Order: sequence, then C-alpha cells, then structure tokens
Amino acid sequence: MANSISVPREGHWSLGANVLFYLLIIAILSISNATAAEPKWQTLPDTPELPETTQKGFVTVDGARIWYAAYGSGDPVIMLHGGLANSNYWGHQVRELAKSFRIIVMDSRGHGRSTRDNRPLTYDLMASDVIALMKHLNASKAAIIGWSDGAIIGLKLAIRNPDQLSGLFAFGANSHPSGLYDLSDSKIFERYLKRARKEYETLSSTPGEYDDFLRQMSAMWASQPDLADKDLRSIKVPVWIADGDHEEVIRRKDTLFIADSIPASGLLLQPEVSHFSFLQDPHQFTDDVLCFLQARGVGKKASSNAGSCRAN
Repeated sequence: MANSISVPREGHWSLGANVLFYLLIIAILSISNATAAEPKWQTLPDTPELPETTQKGFVTVDGARIWYAAYGSGDPVIMLHGGLANSNYWGHQVRELAKSFRIIVMDSRGHGRSTRDNRPLTYDLMASDVIALMKHLNASKAAIIGWSDGAIIGLKLAIRNPDQLSGLFAFGANSHPSGLYDLSDSKIFERYLKRARKEYETLSSTPGEYDDFLRQMSAMWASQPDLADKDLRSIKVPVWIADGDHEEVIRRKDTLFIADSIPASGLLLQPEVSHFSFLQDPHQFTDDVLCFLQARGVGKKASSNAGSCRAN
C-alpha cells in the first residue's frame, strides 16, 4: 500500500502543528530574503561616526585650515580618506586600531571640516598637508593607511618623504587617470556622490560651495596622478597594495602595475568587497591593516598571527 500523507482538516490542527507550520513559513521567508539580498560588494553601508576625543582641532597649513583628530597611544598611524569623503569613514577602524596605536585622522584639504584656498587641488599639495600635520603633532615618523585618493597621497609621501614613513597600506589607488573605470553608469558611485554632497553640506564651513569643490576634484582626477614606473620603483618603505576583488573604480591592470613596480611590495585582494571594503566588511579590513602594521614591526608588539596575512 502506497504511503500517504493526511492533512488535518480545518479546526483539527494541534497547537504543536500550528507552531511548526509557522516556523516553517518563517524559515522559508528567511531563506528567500537571504537569497534576494545584495552581495556585500554592491552595498554602500552607512558612514560611521568617529569616537569622541579631546585630541582634535585645526592646523593652519599653506592657506588652509586642516582638521584632525587623534586617538590612543603608541606608534603613529595616519589614516587618509578618499576623494569627496571625510575622516568619519574610518569610524569602524579607529575604534579597534586605537587599542594598539596612536591613530590620527585628518580631513584632506577642502574635504569635510578642512578648508581650501583658490589654488587648484593636487595630490602633492595634500601630501604636503600631511607632513605639516605630522610636524604640528611632533610625529617624526608614521605609518599611512590610505583609501583611494588617500592611498595616492600615501604613494606620493613614500616617494617624496620616505624617511618619515614607517609603512604604507594603500587601498584602491590608481597610478594614472587611465586606471579609472568610467563611473557614469555605476549605481553605487551615484549613491556615494549623493552622500558626499550631504556630508559636505553638513561638515564644511562653506556648505554652499560643494559644486565648485566637485569641479576642482573632477579636474584633478582628469589629469592626476601620474606615477611612472620609475617613481614607483624608487619606493623603499614597506608597502602593501590592496584592493577589493569586486573593485568598481580602479582597473585591476593598474593595481597590478603599481604592485609590480614597487620593489618588495605586497599585493592583497580582499574577497567579496569593492572600493568601499572598509564599510562593507570592516572587520576584514581592520584585520588586514593590523596584519600589515604588526608584520612590519609597527606598534608595541608583533601579533601572533601576523604571518597569516593574505598579502603575497
């Protein structure tokens, strides 16, 4: 006799059967939602807030007021954000890294709370601002953690001021404007641009000047940087060139060019993230930064798992 399944008629469900039925429905809906969820690399999580600190202020540098904040103690680590952004983007990383290092964040010239003058923005000018801030804070040498434009500034510093760098973790840098993808159809970058405008209008002392600021930044991106092979080969400080495996801004060919050109540099491709890795998977990003810093001898003590980092 064939097996059969009897379905209780209306009104004959037991309490236990009702509970199991609804649990089954919830499980099915959860699986459906998980399947429909966007992959991490297609998301743009909210910008975090920086922790509170009394170590913050402005330093006047070459026609601009540069905002900075510092956290923790130990060897200095300066975190440089990307174009159109501000230091708040490092909120997730600062909390963890400040347990072992003196973390310094700064808003690049014209960005966030920092001001600018009438001169065109350049990576060289912003790199000079970093050196001036280091002098102001009595930091003779520091490691640089840079994202996008911040990574390019880090490369400039590694070329021009090697004696003042203990290492560089450069995420999402390009060597030339040709290393950028056409972002006109990028939905995630469109969302980022809208967010950047709102954040500028909230943080800047000149909230009505965003359009002019964006024009200046666009002009810089169209002509800079121009890091030739010989420039990159001159870098002697410890460097990891990092990026997300789903990078949507920087061409992989250019990332590999930078990594291949810098002698003894490490190459790190973080899985399942994009140009906004530090927001999409902050724990992975922070762990990789810690691996870099501690494997290179930066900090109070070397990590027991520093040798397990993914860089090649």
